[in-house]
Parts: sequence; C-alpha cells; structure tokens
Amino acid sequence: MKAFNLFIRYRFPLGIILLIAGFALGFAFGWWEASIVLVLAVICIVTHFMFGPMRLVQEAIEVGDVETAMGLMNKVWFPKLLYKPIRSVYYFMQSNMAMYSQDLDKAEATIKQSIKSGSPMKEYEGMQYFQLGTIAYQKNDIKEADVNLKKALKLGMPDKENTAAALLTLTSICMTRRDFKSAKQYFRRAKEQKPTTEQLVSQIREMDKYISRMPG
Repeated sequence: MKAFNLFIRYRFPLGIILLIAGFALGFAFGWWEASIVLVLAVICIVTHFMFGPMRLVQEAIEVGDVETAMGLMNKVWFPKLLYKPIRSVYYFMQSNMAMYSQDLDKAEATIKQSIKSGSPMKEYEGMQYFQLGTIAYQKNDIKEADVNLKKALKLGMPDKENTAAALLTLTSICMTRRDFKSAKQYFRRAKEQKPTTEQLVSQIREMDKYISRMPG
C-alpha cells in the first residue's frame, strides 16, 4: 500500500525521468530497446493527468489532515484532463475545502462543476445536491436550499448522519416558513435516523424543545 502511494505521489517526475531515459536509449542503442521504457513513461504521465493524487487526498481527509489534502489538490494542474468520475470527486472535494475555509462562492461553483462532471454512484449524486443545498442555506437562499435538499433525499444519501442533517435543515426551513406540520414531519424522520454525531444529537435535543410547542 505504501509503495503504491509513493508511486501515485511521484509518478509524474518518474514518468519524465523514464521519458528522458527512453529517448537516450533510443538514440544510443535503438528504439526497440527503448520501447518498454517509453511505454512505462507514457503510462506514468497519462495516469498522473487522468487520476491525479485523489487517493492520497481521500486518505488525508479521512485522518483529518486538511492541510496535506489541500496541498495535494493544488498539484492537480489541469482538472479537465481528469477521468470524468475522478473529476467529479475532485470538484466535490474542492467544494468541501472551500466550505472549510468559509468561501461559499467557491464552494458553490465547484460543487456545480462536480454535478456537471457526473457522479460515480447514485448515493454520491445525493451528496452533491446535499452540499449544494447546505451552501444555499448558509447563504440564506432558502428556496434553493429547499429544492436541492429535497432532491438529495430523493436521490438517496450514503449514510444516516447525512440523511439526518438534510432532514434537520429542511425542518429549520419549514419552521422559518411557519409550515409547522411539515417541520414536525421532517423532524420525526430526522430522529428516526438515530444519528450519533455529537453536533446532530445536540441539534435534535435543542430543536425538540421548540417542535413540541408548535401547533399543527
């Protein structure tokens, strides 16, 4: 695993070295002898531009190393050359990074690029619209937030935590609109997810105080 990660990290410079070595062998001894080295060089360079360091980015995010993840993301020079599903993940992660730094405009622009690039799986498509809805909610665009969060739930979410988060945001939107009946329905569905994330548990506990007093 470590060897493969090292290959991903250094395959572009390795490809350049192999390319130079291949041409040197070709001119010195013949192109047949150099062909294997040149093929390996092309594989290294092409896979670098098609797949990028996204595997390493994901691993860095999983351990909470945001700085390393951002540094790796910045090494993707030509995102449009990435293989389409990888490009979608790249823009999704770019949006996550932008939200982390509270750059909501960039977060919105990159998640839209992620949606435009397609989705590697249906649940992931739901997360794209969840992200778009969450950004809209933070920008106080309630109508856009409502539309995208509902679409995210319709497409399906990968886990109960994100499903509960989407439902709680829709609960808040309904409370703002004084649509108490819908607010109670969304809140009930959110509680049924039984999320364990501390932030969501606390949010449910606080919201429960207001929901119980609502008419309808």
